[in-house]
Amino acid sequence: MIALQIFLLIVGLVLLVKGADWFVDGGAGVAKKCKISPLIVGLTIVAFGTSAPELAVSVTSAIEHSTDLAISNVVGSNIINVFLILGLSAVLHKLPVQKNSLFLDLPVLILSSALLIILGYLGGAVVWWDGLILIAVFGVYMFILLRKAIKEIKNPIKTVNVDAGECVAAQNNEIDGAGENISEQNSEIESPEATDGENGKPSEKTEKTPKSKLGVWYGNQKQKTWFLIILIIVGIGMIVGGGTLLVNAATEIATRAGVSQRVIGLTIVAIGTSLPELVTSVIAAFKGETDIAVGNIIGSNIFNILLIAGISSLFYPLSFSLGNLIDATVALGAALLLLLFSLPKSHKLGRLFGIVMLACFAGYYVYLFIA
Repeated sequence: MIALQIFLLIVGLVLLVKGADWFVDGGAGVAKKCKISPLIVGLTIVAFGTSAPELAVSVTSAIEHSTDLAISNVVGSNIINVFLILGLSAVLHKLPVQKNSLFLDLPVLILSSALLIILGYLGGAVVWWDGLILIAVFGVYMFILLRKAIKEIKNPIKTVNVDAGECVAAQNNEIDGAGENISEQNSEIESPEATDGENGKPSEKTEKTPKSKLGVWYGNQKQKTWFLIILIIVGIGMIVGGGTLLVNAATEIATRAGVSQRVIGLTIVAIGTSLPELVTSVIAAFKGETDIAVGNIIGSNIFNILLIAGISSLFYPLSFSLGNLIDATVALGAALLLLLFSLPKSHKLGRLFGIVMLACFAGYYVYLFIA
């Protein structure tokens, strides 16, 4: 039985990795075609897709009255998203924080984190009317985001000009693009066989630049909107399916070891349900889609508190113990640290931020297992 659970865990991980890869390609491609900023895509489509495992786990836990697991999954995922995932992503690649995130998304995340603590502490549980408050705040936030996205579609140039931070990001992208063009030109100059000096025909090296026919086909298909939409849909399905397989298998293994629901929720389940964010953000950072990497984490954390905790509390009150209060406070502290590191003039999360976040993650887990 244990061997089967380990096999399912590996299958889930593979589905997560490939699904996130396709999801990032599809989301970034649609954003460019619709002239929507990748940040908006990260905060909405990508964030919702990668938060689907948390939604499934927390709602199921609430229905089964495993409320300690439900709330620990939400809070634990938010802690892991900032400390571990953004920390790793920042170590791999500098992550720019858009001006819009500083004035809207991060304040909403901090407000949501504080609201969860207040509602849970006052009543000793997050009950259905608390859930309605969280869902209402989520509705207002999504309305603002969608309104901004519609404005970008109708007048993308004006939208970029209004936001000085986005102007800088756009200029940096142009500079990066120019650098890539120069690199391509240099590679052509350094490769004398790129053209035939006598007849001007392209060389075999130029024709064999793509690694495989499948790679050529995939690159061509990514130019088509319908294919990008399929990538998003299939990617979400693989992410949700892979995350569910992984969490169920890991939870089964941990339960047999006699670990408490809170610890399972904060560790195995939280890490398992955060794997989509981890894989998506790291892959996005590698591909240079850094707006998606940051927006995905901020958006996922907002989704986790306002939507997932809100919906879960409608099924059964989510108990809020002293341990949950401490964990929720750590999640709030993580959001405040993220804002603090985003305030300097460059508005970039660099390697120092990544190291500090990873150190905080390690320290929190040491406390969790010692306490």
